[in-house]
Formats: sequence, C-alpha cells, structure tokens
Amino acid sequence: MKKIFLLTITILSIGFISMFFLLNNSVSEEKMIIDDLSNPKDNNWVFFTDRVMGGISRGELTYNLDKEQNFYRMSGNVSTANNGGFIQFRTNIRDLPDIDFNGVRIMVRGNNQNYYIHIRTKLTPLPWQYYQTQFKVNNKWEIIEIPFDKFSKSNFYQPNSFKPKDIRTLAIVAYGKDYDANIDLGLIEFY
Repeated sequence: MKKIFLLTITILSIGFISMFFLLNNSVSEEKMIIDDLSNPKDNNWVFFTDRVMGGISRGELTYNLDKEQNFYRMSGNVSTANNGGFIQFRTNIRDLPDIDFNGVRIMVRGNNQNYYIHIRTKLTPLPWQYYQTQFKVNNKWEIIEIPFDKFSKSNFYQPNSFKPKDIRTLAIVAYGKDYDANIDLGLIEFY
C-alpha cells in the first residue's frame, strides 16, 4: 500500500512539474504592428535629410505596389560633404502597450547596402541622441529580426539600454558614407 501511495505521489508530482514547465515556456509571441502598409494613410512617416543641418544629401520617400506587396521606397544620394551624411524616414510611436517586446522585425529589400534603424525614447529628445543598429539588405524580400539588445547608444551620456515602453520614434536611415540609397520597407513591427 505504501509503495502504491509513493508511486501515485511521484506520478502526480511529475505531472504537475511538467504542466508548470509547459505553461511557463509556451510560445505566445506578442507583437505590435507599426506599419503593415495595409493603409498607408494610417501612418505618418516623415522623410528628411541632412539638409536640415546644412548637408547636401537628397532623396525621396514613395509609396508603391509591386506584385500585391505594398511598400515604402526610400531612395536618394547620401553625401558626407558639408558635415552631412544621412537620409531617413521616421514615424512617431503612440499608444505603446506595456509589453516587454524583444526587438524590431522588418521586411525589406534593397541595393545590397547597409542601413540603420534609429530608435528615440523619452530620454533621448535631442537630434543627436538615439539608439541604432545596422542591417544589410539584398534585392529579394527578407524578414530581419533585430533584438533591442543589439542597439547601441549614440552618446556616452545616454543610458546603455532602453525599455520598449519608452520608445517614441523609429526611423529607417541611410547613413554615414557617400552612396546611393535604395531600400524598400514592406512591414515593420515590434516582436
């Protein structure tokens, strides 16, 4: 009788431990779509260049449709002349839920160049304050996931990291060298 009781307790314990493990480790990914381009008028992307500070880079942001895929295309010429060196398009982030997102997911294609994502938070209000990470695009659509811990601060006096709930703006940026930029964005979301 004692052996049956111990066996029953052992089986129940293993069952509860297994159930606890499965519940705590289930994959339930939270995400927040920033822009899936289903309605381009819903998002307020702003395009600007280093001309706001005296640079000579130029470019444009257009909305396009290609084989049932809506996308934004940022194209132009980045020039480091006259202390410049960027073109970008940026959107404000509003009503961010208090969820610990892990990173940014983008669907992009382009001209085999490196680009950046810049994130600004409530603690980085000045133009030269942001967190950035680099990614490379090729000429085929691909989904890239970039964890927030891969972003680095732009200035030594910023906090080393940020909380997702503090994000205020997000930008796609061609930056830092002389080149022709051409990048398409079909989706951007937090995951």
